[in-house]
Amino acid sequence: MMNTGSNGTMTILANTNETLKGTCLGWEVSKWLLTYQPPYMWVIFVLGFIENLFVISVFVLHKSRCTVTEIYLANMAAADLIFASSLPFRAISSLKKYWPFGGFMCATVFSMFRLNLFSSIYTLMMVSIERYLALVKAMSIGRLKNPWWAKVICGIIWIFAALLIVPNIVIRKVVFKKELNTTVCVTDKSSQHWFIVPNIIINVLGFLVPLVVTSFCTFHIICVLRNNAKKQFKKKNKDKKATRLVLSVFLVFVMCWLPFNITIIITTLGQLKVFIPCTVKNVNSFVHHISTYLAFSNSCINPIIYSMVGNQFRQKAKEVYRRLLCKGLDRRT
Repeated sequence: MMNTGSNGTMTILANTNETLKGTCLGWEVSKWLLTYQPPYMWVIFVLGFIENLFVISVFVLHKSRCTVTEIYLANMAAADLIFASSLPFRAISSLKKYWPFGGFMCATVFSMFRLNLFSSIYTLMMVSIERYLALVKAMSIGRLKNPWWAKVICGIIWIFAALLIVPNIVIRKVVFKKELNTTVCVTDKSSQHWFIVPNIIINVLGFLVPLVVTSFCTFHIICVLRNNAKKQFKKKNKDKKATRLVLSVFLVFVMCWLPFNITIIITTLGQLKVFIPCTVKNVNSFVHHISTYLAFSNSCINPIIYSMVGNQFRQKAKEVYRRLLCKGLDRRT
C-alpha cells in the first residue's frame, strides 16, 4: 500500500500483492513506481546538492554586495539545498522497504518537501512584489530595496514556512506493521479532519494565495516590459534582465508544482467523502506520484535557469571561480 497526497511523496509500506488488496491502485503500477523511485531520488539529490551549493557559493564569495533580487534567489537555493539533502533518507528507505531512521527523522525528512514549497513560493512572491513596485509603479520602495531588509524578510519567510509544516510533522509517525513485520513512516489517519489539514494548507496558503499575488505582479510586469520594448527604452537594462530571470524562475516553478497541487485537491475531496470513481483514484494516484517527482526536479532546475538567463549571475560565477583558480595556482607555485 502507498499513502498518497499528504506527504508530498509516496511512502512505501509493502512490496507484496497481499498488502494491495482492497485498494484501487494496481500492483503493476505500484511496482513500476517502486522500481524507479530510489535512483531518481539519488539523481535529484546529487544534482540539487551540487548545483545549489554552487549558486550559494557564488553569491557568498563574490566581492560585491548582493542585490535584493540575488538575496531572494540565494534564499531559494538554500531551500532547494535543504530539500535535496533529505532525499538520501527517502531513497534508502525505499530500497530497504522499511524506515530505519527513527521517529524524529521520519517527521523531519518528510516535512522538508513542504518546507521547500512554502519557503520557495513566498520568496518568489516577495521578489515579484519588489519587481512590481520597482518597474510597474516606478517608485522608491524604501526598505524593500534595502538588502538588509531583504534578509529580514527571508528570515520571516522561514519562520512562517516552519509554522505551516507543523500539522504535517504532527501526523507523521513511525509504526510497526504486523502484516509486514517491519517499521514504516506513515501519516496518522486516526483523525480524518486533522489529517486533511496539511492538504488544505498546501493548496490554499502554500500555493493559491502566493500564486494569485505573484501572478498579479507578473502580469503587470510583463505589460511594462512589453511597452518598454515597443518604445525602445534602454533605461534600467539591469532591472529588465533581473526581472526576466525572476519571471523564468516563476514560470518553471508553476509548471513543476501545479500538477502536484491538483492531485492533492482530488485526494482531499476523497478524504472528505466526496464520491470519486475508482478509475479517477487510480489515475490520480499515478499522476500524484509522477507530479511529485516533477516537483522534486524543481530543486535542480533553478540553478540551470540562473546560469542560462541570469547574465549577472554568470559574470559573478566567472569572477569568483577565476579568482579561486588563480589563488590555487599561486599556492602551488
